[in-house]
Amino acid sequence: MIQITFISNNAKVVSAPEGGNLLRISLREQGGIPFKCGGGLCGTCKCLVEKGVEHTDAVKAKEKKHLSEDELKQGWRMACQTFVNGDIAVSWKPRVLAR
Repeated sequence: MIQITFISNNAKVVSAPEGGNLLRISLREQGGIPFKCGGGLCGTCKCLVEKGVEHTDAVKAKEKKHLSEDELKQGWRMACQTFVNGDIAVSWKPRVLAR
């Protein structure tokens, strides 16, 4: 089992099987990563892997449509497209709700 720390959700720590999808883990464990489509189309699940980016799989083409090269170098990923193979810590910007 690996550990995922959801920094933006009061540093909630959960255990998950190795090789799991980050967004699915967040949904199952109430990690709090925001999302709309879950399929790489909207970019809503953009998040920053602050620790353990080396434990994520390769960046997908869908991510390159939503994230700049600079963002990718900093560790930004789309949770719906990211699979995790070791311990990570992830954060995201809170969603601003339209009024």
